[in-house]
Amino acid sequence: MQKFYSNGKLLLTGEYVVLDGAKALAVPTKFGQSLSVEQINDAKVTWKSMDSNNITWFKTSFSLTELAKENSIAKDAISKRLFQILKVAKALNSNFLIGEMGYSVSSKLDFQRNWGLGSSSTLLNNIAQWAKIDPFKLSDDTFGGSGYDIACASSDSPILYHLNANVPSIKQVYFNPSFKDSLYFVHLNQKKDSREAIKTYHDNKRHISKTISKIDSITNELKTCDSLTDFESLITSHESLIGTITNQTPIKSHLFGDFDNAIKSLGGWGGDFILATGTLEYVNSYFKSKGYNTIIPYSEMVL
Repeated sequence: MQKFYSNGKLLLTGEYVVLDGAKALAVPTKFGQSLSVEQINDAKVTWKSMDSNNITWFKTSFSLTELAKENSIAKDAISKRLFQILKVAKALNSNFLIGEMGYSVSSKLDFQRNWGLGSSSTLLNNIAQWAKIDPFKLSDDTFGGSGYDIACASSDSPILYHLNANVPSIKQVYFNPSFKDSLYFVHLNQKKDSREAIKTYHDNKRHISKTISKIDSITNELKTCDSLTDFESLITSHESLIGTITNQTPIKSHLFGDFDNAIKSLGGWGGDFILATGTLEYVNSYFKSKGYNTIIPYSEMVL
């Protein structure tokens, strides 16, 4: 049996503008997704996907000959997407999924499906490892996006990420803020569609070059910041810049105007996790009083 694993991700700076070459600070998470592959004596793929509670939420089966067909016979959207990924993987490696032997495949998340930590990117990276192909190419040819999530999937430390002429530039960096006990990730009880978020950005972006320069500066300062007060100032400025460029209201102004400390959106605005600063007692009491019960300290989230 072959086993593969990929880390989840969080984008601390550079959301949206990373698509246009801005420098982004991203962190791999302690939560990820595993893939187990066992060969079977039948030329087909049987697949099951399990959630963090070991409950099977999706399963399918298809013959290897179906991958040679132009179109999938799958009827549901998830099966079609999986079929597309495997078909692209096979196109990138002609020796993948051939012969008379098949595979029993099991994929398991160790985070909640609606958390937005990279259920797609971790799956793509695992399949790329299995197929022995470039995960960035697989991502480009299927889901698209900047690729920072793919970079986090195989990194064991925070990264500085940007696209240089659409080619990923990845630099592992030391980022372990002395004030991390004052940083918390709060889930907004809904998952944001990343493709929808990207479309919103492209439809609304303006003054891009000046904003990218400012975001780059914030990212550079943030990764070496040793003061919580300075950190809060930087993420508040970041929120304002992204809000202006995308014509969106920062989440603190929109939902949490009476929160005493700083809040920053992570990834697509309006869903998934936000980053909040403060004491454990205050952050817990504030957000739980408003119905947000998933609150994870920085040290329990970041790898």
